[in-house]
Amino acid sequence: MRYKLFGNSGLRVTELALGTMTFGTDWGWGAPKDECRKIFDAYVSAGGNFIDTSVNYTNGTAESYVGDFVAGDRDHFVVATKYTLARRQGDPNAAGNHRKNMMSSVEASLRHLKSDYIDVLWLHAWDYTTPIEEVMRGLDDLVRQGKVLYVGISDSPAWVVSAANVMAELRGWSRFVALQVRYNLAARDVERELLPMAKAFGLAVTPWSVLGAGTLTGKYNRESSEPRRNQSATGKQLQVAEAMTAVAKEIGRTPSQVAINWVRGQTDKAAPIIPILGARSEAHIKDNLACLEFQLSTEQLQRLEEASPLDLGFPQEFLTSEGIRNIVFAGAYSQIDMRQQPRNP
Repeated sequence: MRYKLFGNSGLRVTELALGTMTFGTDWGWGAPKDECRKIFDAYVSAGGNFIDTSVNYTNGTAESYVGDFVAGDRDHFVVATKYTLARRQGDPNAAGNHRKNMMSSVEASLRHLKSDYIDVLWLHAWDYTTPIEEVMRGLDDLVRQGKVLYVGISDSPAWVVSAANVMAELRGWSRFVALQVRYNLAARDVERELLPMAKAFGLAVTPWSVLGAGTLTGKYNRESSEPRRNQSATGKQLQVAEAMTAVAKEIGRTPSQVAINWVRGQTDKAAPIIPILGARSEAHIKDNLACLEFQLSTEQLQRLEEASPLDLGFPQEFLTSEGIRNIVFAGAYSQIDMRQQPRNP
């Protein structure tokens, strides 16, 4: 694998991340430890160094497995974990974005990971109750203490991320360097606001659900004995999976590899894009990693997008329409050499 700079930082991470929500059987559909070890070893053998987990994945089992697996060479790996989601039902302070849960979650993660630091701490999901300044000051405190090296944000509105980073920059606090979002060919809504925002702020993007919870592998379009997490695949997902399967057959690849490479190919929308690969077996992760062996052509990318067109909505479609551009630019839009988005806004 090649390395990518992790957003507005000097951190080097590999071009694919290993997701660990499937590490452990606590939730009824994950993998046992010996299979997780095989998945991890296959990823590392392919050159991977970027591991994504969370304090609440499989009730802490995922972090514990990761801690065991990286223990022999901890400093080589970039271990990213998350806080926000509930660690104990019925206790409102054992969940959320606030400082109390942030600090206790980080301490729990450090115990699980058997480490004295976390490379990247993600805010897992915006709770709409904690003040932005409380979040950013708390994260900065963790960075200054050396318990966390970098911070990122997942599953949150673009206005929250923008406000948080501007506030952090003005106050000299640690800024978010990366954004984690759901993104695949059947779920392109992040292209409206989140990806343009990430590009403007120089944030790395780490998409999850690049296979649409398995629906884009094609197994929902046929009779299959494979386990299915998503029992309610939509017509759109099945249609996109058909398009993936058609391209895969043409080039002798699997639909999973095509789905991952469609996401990897969206470099004009945000850069870098580092997909998170999840797997429940060694065979699955090896199949997914084979996406590194080829790239989709421009024509193939366009054909796939035709199977899942995006309605950008207001204000993007309004502002990019010919009539509005004509009056905004006095009829000279095509004569202007547009400035590239700055890396450091």
